[in-house]
Amino acid sequence: MGVNNKNAQDNIQPKGNKKPLQVLHISKKDPQKKSQEKDNEQTNSQEEIKKENIAIKPQINQDHSVKEIDDRNENTKDFDIYQQDLTNQDLNRPKNFSEKNTDFQLERTVDEFDFDESAFLEALNENEPIGATGETISGKVIAIESDGLYVDIGGKAPGYMPKKECGLGVITNFKEKFSIGLEMEVLVIKEQNADGMVTVSARALILRQSWEKVSSSAKNGKLINVLINGFNRGGLTCDVDGLRGFIPRSQLEDGQDYQSFVGKTLKVAFLEVNPESRKLVLSEKKASLVSKLTSLELGQLIEGEVLAVKPYGFFIDLGGASGLLHQSSLTNGSIRSLREVFREGEMIKALISEIDLEKGRISLNTALLENSAGELIIDKQKVMQEATERAQKTKALFDKKEQDK
Repeated sequence: MGVNNKNAQDNIQPKGNKKPLQVLHISKKDPQKKSQEKDNEQTNSQEEIKKENIAIKPQINQDHSVKEIDDRNENTKDFDIYQQDLTNQDLNRPKNFSEKNTDFQLERTVDEFDFDESAFLEALNENEPIGATGETISGKVIAIESDGLYVDIGGKAPGYMPKKECGLGVITNFKEKFSIGLEMEVLVIKEQNADGMVTVSARALILRQSWEKVSSSAKNGKLINVLINGFNRGGLTCDVDGLRGFIPRSQLEDGQDYQSFVGKTLKVAFLEVNPESRKLVLSEKKASLVSKLTSLELGQLIEGEVLAVKPYGFFIDLGGASGLLHQSSLTNGSIRSLREVFREGEMIKALISEIDLEKGRISLNTALLENSAGELIIDKQKVMQEATERAQKTKALFDKKEQDK
């Protein structure tokens, strides 16, 4: 059995003259030196990295960011540069975006948005409802029913015309009068329903045109001949271009036996024309007056009797017609009372200064016959005696007035 000696290794001696390993000699000093050098290297390395980061980081961020964004989208270049230039101070205070990037714009193209504005507006026009109430439209008959017909007016649905709106009065030969393909003008009397269909009328259009015609005739003082087709307690009735006209008994030359005029033709003038209330009043008496007025001229010297003296002037009888001599056209002088100049029943001479055929009125003037202001008051007889000669001097004034109309 061997003896266990724990100190056996300690007692082993090296053979020969070999020196101990050098590592045993530097194990105490070298680690400290290397540790210190390592710490110094780490410190220097950290300082260099820190300086390098401080010096390089802005350049790396800016160059790399700008280059990458420029390659992706040139339109956002200004915006990205603006974000890269932000400082800590800029981030800590609110930004006023109106101060910068005033020239920043993105061009709008059809390819980007896949939207064509002109095509969109054209589509709206195509789908726009056709036929507002009161609008006149040209169309073509496309179908005929027993109670009406259908007219193509260019909308998504045809217009419908009831039989009673196809014309004036009773239509007996309905299908013969209207045929497929017949072109006609119609008036929209009711806007489109849920199906896009509007109600149209040929009758309403005829009546509108008739009102326009009689309004123009009344304004020009035109006389017309009408056939009396009925009577009532107030007067006579007649037809004027499809419109119902009325002649009061007071507007007849002889209103005693007015029923006897039925079936006869009378010459009348327009007394009142009102399309809104559908009121059309005619007058035989006014027609006689207008006939006389048409024979008169501006600047013409007439002679008549003073019928009445009013606060505003005189009414002068011109032989079936009456003219107004207004106080403003009486004299160029000052007067206290109209009766200082003329009295009822007195015969005077005056110039025709205005003729209103529509209202059947004649305006007269005596101030133009004066050679001096107030001469008519001072020497009325002389003015009246020389009226014919003095009227010749004023003719040029009325000729110019007539040309200016």
